[in-house]
Amino acid sequence: MNKPMRRVGIAMLVMVVLLLANITYIQVVKADDYRTDSRNQRVLLDEYARQRGSIVSQFDGQVLADVTATNDKLKFQRRYLNGPMYAPATGYYSVRYGSAGLERAEDDILNGSDPRLFVRRLSDMVTGRDPRGGNVQLTINPVVQQALYNAMTSHGYTGAAVAMNPKTGEILGMVSTPSYDPNPLTSHDGTEQQQAWSNYTKDPKNPMLNRAISETYPPGSTFKLVVAAAELENGASPDTPVSNAPNVTLPGTSTTLENYGGEVCPGTTFKDALAHSCNVPFATFAGQLGADKLRATAANFGIGMTNLTIPQKVVTSSLGDLDSTAALYQSGIGQRDVRLTPLQDCLLAATVANGGMAMKPQLVKKLLAPDLSDLEGFTPEELTGKPALSAANAEILKQMMEASEDNTKGLGKRADIKIASKTGTAEHGTDPKNTPPHAWYTAFAPADAPQIAVAVVVESGGNRGLEATGGTVAAEIGRAAINAQLGGG
Repeated sequence: MNKPMRRVGIAMLVMVVLLLANITYIQVVKADDYRTDSRNQRVLLDEYARQRGSIVSQFDGQVLADVTATNDKLKFQRRYLNGPMYAPATGYYSVRYGSAGLERAEDDILNGSDPRLFVRRLSDMVTGRDPRGGNVQLTINPVVQQALYNAMTSHGYTGAAVAMNPKTGEILGMVSTPSYDPNPLTSHDGTEQQQAWSNYTKDPKNPMLNRAISETYPPGSTFKLVVAAAELENGASPDTPVSNAPNVTLPGTSTTLENYGGEVCPGTTFKDALAHSCNVPFATFAGQLGADKLRATAANFGIGMTNLTIPQKVVTSSLGDLDSTAALYQSGIGQRDVRLTPLQDCLLAATVANGGMAMKPQLVKKLLAPDLSDLEGFTPEELTGKPALSAANAEILKQMMEASEDNTKGLGKRADIKIASKTGTAEHGTDPKNTPPHAWYTAFAPADAPQIAVAVVVESGGNRGLEATGGTVAAEIGRAAINAQLGGG
C-alpha cells in the first residue's frame, strides 16, 4: 500500500475508534446521567406512565403522598395530603423542577425502577398489568407531627422541631416553618408550576428550606449537655464545686463573659450550674477540658459527622476552630462558632436518654413493593459506635436535666409526665446584644423510661423579642410533642 493510502486508512481507523469510544461513553458511562436528566422527555413520559408509589406513615398507614389519574399525556399527577405539614419529609415531585426530600432520596423505589422491583416489572409486561412503583413507609407519628406543626404555626414562628425515639433513632416528627405546599409544583400546567416556584423561591422567609436538617444555628445553653457529658467523663460529680460569680474574664483578653442577665449563679455545685444554666461554670469547664476532650465527646454525639443521611443529607454540625482558651470559654456555652442543626440538637437529649449512646436517626421505616410486601426494613444502628458518656454518667446527667426542667418556664407541663430537659437562649447576628435571640429546648420523656426526645428552635425570639428565652418560647412546643406521643392529656 502506498504512503497516502496508508495515511487515509490510519485516519479512518482512528475515527472509527473515536466513534466507538464516544458511543461507549454515552451508552455506558453517561447512561444513568441521561436517564435521570429531567430534560429527558422519554424518561419523563415513561415515569408518568407508571403509577408512582405512595409515601405513608408507619403508625396508622396514613397516606402522605399518592397519585391521581389524569386525562393528559402524563397519566398520573402527584398529590400531597397535608402538604405543608409534611413537606420537610416528603419534599416534592415536579415535572419542571425535579424532586427533593424523600421523593428524590427514594425515587428509584417510588418510580419502580429499583432493581429489586425487576421481577414485578417483568410480570407487569407479561400480564399486561398496569405498572406501579413501590411504597415508602416513614417512621413519623402523625400525632407528633401535627402537634409540632400546630404549635409552631399557631404562633407564626420561624424555626424547626425534631422528635425521635431515643432507643432506635426513628424520627417521630420533623417540622420546618414557614413551610410550603408542594401540590402546585406537581401540576401539569407549566404556568402554575412556575408561579408556585417563583413565589416560594423569592419569599424572603425561604419556606423551601428544611431548617431541621439543612440549617445550623448557635445552640446556646443546650450545648452545655455536651460540656456536662465531657466533664462527668473527666471525673466530675454533681457536687463538684463551681464558681457562682456573675461573670468571668476570657483568658488573654479584657472581655467578660456573663451569666444570663449578669446574675449571680444561685448555687455553687455542678448540678446547680446546669439546673440554672449558669454560663461562668460551663465556660470554665470547657477551658479546663481543652479542645481535644471537648471535640472527642462532641464527635460521639454526632457533631462533626459529614456523611449523615436520614436518607436526606444532613448538613454538618460543628464546633469551629477552638483555637484559644478564650474561644473554648465562649464555645462552652454554645456560642462563638458552635453550630448545630435541630436534628443534631435532638440527638443531645436522645443520647442521654439512651444511656449515653447516640443512635443513627432514620426517617424511613420500610421500603415496600407495590403489593405492600417488604423489600427492605431498617433496624436501629449506633451512630458512631462509641458512647458519648457512660451509662452511669448518663443517669447522673438525666437527673441534672430533671432539675433543669423544674426551673424551666412555659406551658404544657403535666404532673403525670417527668421530663428531663435543657433550654438555650442563643445570641446571633452582627449586634447580638440588640438582636432577639434564638430560643431552644431539648428534652426527653418519660425521664425514667424514655419514649421520645425532642428539640425545638424558634428563630429570633419568636413573638417575645429581646425578652425571649428557651423556656418562655420553645419549651411549650417540645412539651406538645411529648404530650402527643405519650397521650393521656
